Amino acid sequence: MSSVSEAIAQRITLGYVPERYGFDLVPSFASAVTVTSLADDVDSVRPGALFIPQSKISQRVLAQVQEKGAYAAVLPHSMRPIMESPQFPVMFAEPTDQQLGLLASDIAGSPSNALAVFAIGGENKDDVWANVIRLADFLHMLGNPVGVISAAGTTSLERTMPVTHPLGILDIQHILSVCAEDGAAAAIIALDDDTLRQGALQSVQVDVLGAEGSEAHRDRKAYTEQLRNRYGFTLDRQATMSIRDEESDELASQTDLVHDTDSQRHLSLSIAMVMAAGVRKPNIRSALRVSRELR
Repeated sequence: MSSVSEAIAQRITLGYVPERYGFDLVPSFASAVTVTSLADDVDSVRPGALFIPQSKISQRVLAQVQEKGAYAAVLPHSMRPIMESPQFPVMFAEPTDQQLGLLASDIAGSPSNALAVFAIGGENKDDVWANVIRLADFLHMLGNPVGVISAAGTTSLERTMPVTHPLGILDIQHILSVCAEDGAAAAIIALDDDTLRQGALQSVQVDVLGAEGSEAHRDRKAYTEQLRNRYGFTLDRQATMSIRDEESDELASQTDLVHDTDSQRHLSLSIAMVMAAGVRKPNIRSALRVSRELR
């Protein structure tokens, strides 16, 4: 199921889409029609949806989405000859991943701008997921409600989200919008192919990127570009990928919250990433101390 619908922050008119993205709207007088969600498969269509199928569809499928309440559809130009008199508004286009990401972000209210977005890569998906969990726990220690996007479990605060991995562009914008609506201060995204489809993070602004593994430690800039090219996120030009270092290792060693080398390694990366986000060392030490005292 791929959709942007639950925590809609914006409504857009069909006329806005051709103006911004160059799609061809038929009939043109439908420009005032307002859509309230996006969907890319029949099951996720809701009343008011703009249906954007992932591939060419039949007129039977188009009739199904109309019956389910879709207000309009985006179809490839190759279908135009058989759609001269569509029964509801149609836009003809071949949207790129970038255009789809922008449109999904628009209708979701640009949710990544409302959250501190952390993303974690690595050579081993189990390590990636463990680092995501550790960072979520550590951000909780620092008083931040968190959303998590990971094949090991996607959640908004304490709520498990009923999604199917790997996630696509519409899924990501939907999840981020739900996290923002629920009051999350941050979202953590696992950068692995079990969690994300290629290009899934189009129009997602990542604030802090972290990683473990030989590739990250050998050439952070090259590994950053590799992850950006695969998943499509944007990152400030001045941002540097966070990795463990002597300082974060030292801070991680000052607590008895972790008892093995792997856990200490994951905590060290979490510390490096929150420091990159601007959290001061005294606050980190205080959080570690308080958590230890509460055990």
